[in-house]
Amino acid sequence: MKPQNESNKIGQWLTRSILFVITVALLVYFFPRQGETRYVFQEGRPWSYSLLTAPFDIPIYKDEARLNYERDSVLNDMRPVFIKDNTITHKMIQGYSSELNALGQSAINQKSKKAFVDALQNIYNHGIISNEEYKKLSDDNVAGISIREDNTLTNRETTEFYTPKQAYEEVLAQFPDTYQRHLLQLCNLNKYIVANVVYDSITTNKVRDELLQKIVLSDGMIQAGERIVDRGEIITPEIYRILSSYELMLTKQNNKNTNHQNTILVGQILVFGCILAFLYFFLAFFRRRMWNNNRALILIMLLTTLLSIAAFITSTKGFHAIFLVPITIVPIVIVTFFDSRTAMYAHLITTIICSFAAADPMLYIFLQMVAGMAVIDSLNNLSKRSQLFRCTVIVFAVYAISYAGYILFTEGSITKISVNMIINLSINSVLLLFSYLLIYIFERIFGFLSSVTLVELSDINSPLLQKLSEEAPGTFQHAMQVSNLAAAAANHVRGNAQLVRTGALYHDIGKLSNPSFFTENQSGADSPHKNLDIIESARIIISHVDEGIKMAQKYGLPPQVQEFIATHHGHGKAKYFYNTYCNQHPGEAVDESLFTYPGHNPQTKETGIMMMADAVEAASRSLKEYNRESISKLVNNIIDAQISEGLLKETPLSFRDVETIKETFIDKLMTIYHTRIAYPTLNKQS
Repeated sequence: MKPQNESNKIGQWLTRSILFVITVALLVYFFPRQGETRYVFQEGRPWSYSLLTAPFDIPIYKDEARLNYERDSVLNDMRPVFIKDNTITHKMIQGYSSELNALGQSAINQKSKKAFVDALQNIYNHGIISNEEYKKLSDDNVAGISIREDNTLTNRETTEFYTPKQAYEEVLAQFPDTYQRHLLQLCNLNKYIVANVVYDSITTNKVRDELLQKIVLSDGMIQAGERIVDRGEIITPEIYRILSSYELMLTKQNNKNTNHQNTILVGQILVFGCILAFLYFFLAFFRRRMWNNNRALILIMLLTTLLSIAAFITSTKGFHAIFLVPITIVPIVIVTFFDSRTAMYAHLITTIICSFAAADPMLYIFLQMVAGMAVIDSLNNLSKRSQLFRCTVIVFAVYAISYAGYILFTEGSITKISVNMIINLSINSVLLLFSYLLIYIFERIFGFLSSVTLVELSDINSPLLQKLSEEAPGTFQHAMQVSNLAAAAANHVRGNAQLVRTGALYHDIGKLSNPSFFTENQSGADSPHKNLDIIESARIIISHVDEGIKMAQKYGLPPQVQEFIATHHGHGKAKYFYNTYCNQHPGEAVDESLFTYPGHNPQTKETGIMMMADAVEAASRSLKEYNRESISKLVNNIIDAQISEGLLKETPLSFRDVETIKETFIDKLMTIYHTRIAYPTLNKQS
């Protein structure tokens, strides 16, 4: 057994280590690469750092809008380059001449032939551009182009060129005689009119690049040692340009320095590793059950990682874009499945990680922390959709008020409140509604149980509970009383009241297999045990635990609810039949396994409370009189017997908890079995 335990521990540590390394690696990989900059600043806001002077000569770069304007001006004046292909001209002239020669002297004389060829040559000398290129030039309002011929560029107007159709019409226009036109068409003139001026993309791009390179990127210089900005000074557009130029120079220098990049990478690994290590320490020292549950650890790390990566990605989209990411989903999900302290700690860790990508880390941390506290305070036990909607409204109100207060505190002017920021925060709050879907998904993936599901399961109109109420009404009433007792006790010892209430409702569903064999379902008729052997009777009674597990699995009850079925008798005995058998067979060795319930002892606070409530409620029905003394004696005897038998030793219940539970049971039973006053009869009038 020891080697197996050691193997499990090694496996857990390996899982935790791999999970830690993967999380740190993902955070470092997705962290924005502009992390090399030193300052966070915004035009129109005060400089929040100390005096900044230029450590080296800084060219003041033009802003993007101005550069784009200058680029557009240069490109508008630039002429696209076309190449005049004389090879095409020569080929077409030669082909047309051959066509004319083929007609013979009888059809066309030498003078007309020469005139036709000269006319075509003249058209090619002007230049022919394809219909597509000509249309594109017209659509782009290009007035002129550059012609590259023999490695020289000549500027010409676009209107000087012909399209193939225009060239054809121009040749025909020079010969108004009908016979001459007939000859031109007979020799397939249109076949020999093609574009000889074609677009030269390579030269055009080269010219464009040369012109753009001539644009001066800067229009000034800050000398080394010159003052740039001091603390509290409002960042004007000019100062913003200087600071942006300074950051750009730093980035260029750092990108050339491989050692600098490696140093930053090591720093990121150390920072994120340190932050996540504190989350591990918290779980290891204060939440041992979660620390030993790999599914819980994976869920927490998954939430932290996914929300952080989303924040990293959006942070590059704008100054306030990071506030679109609803990282308060982390405490919503965790407080639903676990507890508020873990939720707050995980939210703190996530906020710190995300703040490294925020343009204004102080504002980011402040808003996210107050929003996280609002979530936990307003959503301690999520069981209805309306609670999540109310939480969303509260979070937005907290966001808006806190943001307004921060701006008034730091800026001293209400006009500095950003409308875009308020819109981002409102979108952030609305996105919290998707937590309901996430909770459902995580329940199915990780096997956790939320209060929402518990409330749904505890609905007495559910098919299984309805069947229990119809076929075993006594057992159903017993389950209802046990759920009330157990839930009240759980509230007093900080247990999960909703979980124990739900578990109690289902703990005896195994009795549906033989409902008449249990006393609470018998209505005065002879007991079916009368004609059975004691051992057979005991078998039927103790089998309701196994039958209950089978039925719970059939109806898809969660493992946490099945645990109440398996542990409500623990590894105890069916004492009525065990004691009866021992009394009837004195001195005989008894096989105790025949009278021992097949379940295991409870291991949680809630299942322990349910075991006590089940035994106390069942036994209370046998009391002959109901007063505080008799009820107290009954409760103490039953629970003390369970403790002495070791049935509760694996639960985390303390002696103080047990005493509190006893008092709660006594008070509740006194209320249930309170004495009613006798109603007087009405005397008849004589």
